[in-house]
Amino acid sequence: MTLASQLTALLGPTNTGKTHFAVERMCAHSGGMMGFPLRLLAREVYDRVVVLKGKAQVALLTGEERIVPPGARYFLCTAESMPTDRAFPFVAIDEGQMGADPERGHVFTNAMLHLRGTSETLILGAETLRPLVRRLLPDADIRSRPRFSKLEHVAPKKLSRLPPRTAVVAFSAEDVYALAEMLRRHKGGAAVVMGGLSPRTRNAQVALYQSGEVDYLVATDAIGMGLNMDIAHVAFAGLAKFDGRRHRRLTASELAQIAGRAGRHQRDGSFGTVQLGSGEAGPLLLEPHEIEAIETHVFPPLKGLYWRNARLDYTSLHRLIMSLDARPSSHELIRGDDAIDVAVLKRLAGEPWVMERAQGRDRLMRLWAACGLPDYRKTGAERHARLVGRIFRHLSEGNGHLPGEWIRSELAVLDNVAGDIATLSDRIAAARTWTYIAHRPGWLEDAEGWAERARAVEDKLSDALHQRLTQRFVDRRTAVLIRDLKLRDPDLAVSVDPDGAVLVDGAIIGTLSGFAFTPDPAARAGEKRRLLAAAERRLARELAARARALAAAPDSAFALALDGAMPPRIAWNGARVAALRRGRSALAPRIELDRSLDALPPLERARVEERLGQWVAAARERHLAPLTALEALSDRLSPPARGLAVQLVETMGIVPRAAVEDLLAALSREDRQLLRKAGVTLGVVHLFIGRVLKPEATRWRLALWGVHARADALPPPPPPGRIAFAADPCAPPGFLAVAGYWLVSGLAVRVDMVDRTARLLHAQRLAERAGARGIQPDPALAGALGLSPADFGLLMRALGFRVTDQDGHYAFAARRRRRDRSPPSPHFSVLRQLTGG
Repeated sequence: MTLASQLTALLGPTNTGKTHFAVERMCAHSGGMMGFPLRLLAREVYDRVVVLKGKAQVALLTGEERIVPPGARYFLCTAESMPTDRAFPFVAIDEGQMGADPERGHVFTNAMLHLRGTSETLILGAETLRPLVRRLLPDADIRSRPRFSKLEHVAPKKLSRLPPRTAVVAFSAEDVYALAEMLRRHKGGAAVVMGGLSPRTRNAQVALYQSGEVDYLVATDAIGMGLNMDIAHVAFAGLAKFDGRRHRRLTASELAQIAGRAGRHQRDGSFGTVQLGSGEAGPLLLEPHEIEAIETHVFPPLKGLYWRNARLDYTSLHRLIMSLDARPSSHELIRGDDAIDVAVLKRLAGEPWVMERAQGRDRLMRLWAACGLPDYRKTGAERHARLVGRIFRHLSEGNGHLPGEWIRSELAVLDNVAGDIATLSDRIAAARTWTYIAHRPGWLEDAEGWAERARAVEDKLSDALHQRLTQRFVDRRTAVLIRDLKLRDPDLAVSVDPDGAVLVDGAIIGTLSGFAFTPDPAARAGEKRRLLAAAERRLARELAARARALAAAPDSAFALALDGAMPPRIAWNGARVAALRRGRSALAPRIELDRSLDALPPLERARVEERLGQWVAAARERHLAPLTALEALSDRLSPPARGLAVQLVETMGIVPRAAVEDLLAALSREDRQLLRKAGVTLGVVHLFIGRVLKPEATRWRLALWGVHARADALPPPPPPGRIAFAADPCAPPGFLAVAGYWLVSGLAVRVDMVDRTARLLHAQRLAERAGARGIQPDPALAGALGLSPADFGLLMRALGFRVTDQDGHYAFAARRRRRDRSPPSPHFSVLRQLTGG
């Protein structure tokens, strides 16, 4: 339609407020329509106008979305979807320079030439459009608008050095994903914006960036089309792209359209390139003339706009194609190569069944409308023509509707959120196809219902894609740490899960075991330093609370960890908090707090140390009371007995009898009684305190002995209840003796059992003494001791007995045969007396 009205061309670079001005002008009228190059931008302006005018008065028309309330007066559309069958007081065409695009330019050119508001028409575009507007639209009032902020070039930067609020621009999905992955490693993550994303996914990714959760955006040149975001710097990761026909370098005006996204309103912005590494081609650099043109917003004017005949002839299929092939009458207009819709039409025109069915104006209009189905999946004209042909076949037969079963089966296949980013993106593209089809008038019997179902599938897939993009390209933990380090944000919430996981603002940074923070093992070396720094700042309150809890904990919350490592560790609720160190005596070790407690205030450390000291003293009293009692008894003993008591305490309750024979001989009857009351057994082979041979007491004795002896490591304590076992030849000297075992020809036998063996033999002496064949021990004796016959034989020989005949009789080796070179038992006299030998 061409109506007399005020026609204004508002030209200027990005960030001049052209779109904002057009929205204000439209809202000042009783109705209006605006056409945009992207449905994302149409949706953005739609949301803004809804706030101003109310949802009932605003419509949204795009290829895949149709929101048209009955009383709608303000229409926000993509350029291809602008209705031509009704008049509006106000009409605006945004990004008019898109008329120079070889693929879609004819749509914008047609709108600028023919769509008019009854009162006012606005054409918004770049300054490069001025000469063509002057020649093609001589009645237009051309006005210029200056940019609100400066745009300045900066030197190339490495990806790891890019400032926050940067948009990195690439020109293929592969490059976008690779850059986003690198930013995830260096900066904690990036949002991803590409033209192929669904509005729902794109909006979710933009919200991720706008909220500050990530400081970086990786995008294609789709951001150059008026999408308004808080971008301070635009970094080009490439300067060339494939435009559908050839791989070429971007023009200065195209670069400026993208770079102009930096700096909003009064805030200045900057642009440059990303230094990804040196190669044969050298670093990526902008030419001096390109930099000057972008900074000054001066570019060569456009020489022509792409055009396609909008007055189509529907009298026959042949005439329809001829009308589409018509040439423009003005040299400022360019007849470009066939777009995908024309290429599909010409392929189908060669099919006999299409020629047969494409008869009459209505059928031809339906065929041409079907050819207008966008190739969202980028399959190419030949494959896309097969889908369009099937659609036209259904539209030209029966009731003229697409079969519901076909759409239902196609949507059922797409309704699947499993798969990677590429898989989900492909499904979304297919879902967009069915969303577009559902919005074509007259194509479906239940168009509204199918539109809802197709939209639901697309939204479901879009949410899944946003989740995959965030999982892959956003490391929330690193993003939080960078925010924490740079901003010292006091609002970052810190929590510790019951399993010890430490979360800062919901991101796991490591685990807290006791007072020791361990960074997430998946973190890299540089990231671990940030994790430790964040933990040091954020966990002070939690550590102080744990210190108070430890100071008030019952004895059951503590344990001595004796796993071979030295020094022995003290654990609180299973976490290491301290270690035992050498003190003034074996029974009085020193407590050394773990380094993880260094961050505690001095008062809290003192309380922890005091509580641990109380627990060690209580455990020592509980398990080693006979040793502490023996120490206290020293003042009541004679000097020989006192010396014997000192040796017993130093050797943790067991001392070989041979080492103290002189002291034993000097003991008085009173000394013996006092020692016996203290639990000391004057055994055949050893002097020992039976109560300290219990398993837990043995663990403590070994730990304290190892600390006092400065042992490098200790074997595990003997298994509880074991009377004899094969000795470990690598055990440190003195270990088995302190553990309470006597080493007999590689066999370790518990000392109380050795003494019990000798005494059992003594009980048999009278019955066996009359026989000349010697003693034949009762088999129950070996069983009572828990020894095998072979081990029992080793013990008997160690005690000074020898086998005298084939029946297993033993005789005491009082006299050695000349051929028997083995030395007599060192306990010969005691055993002889004890057994009556």
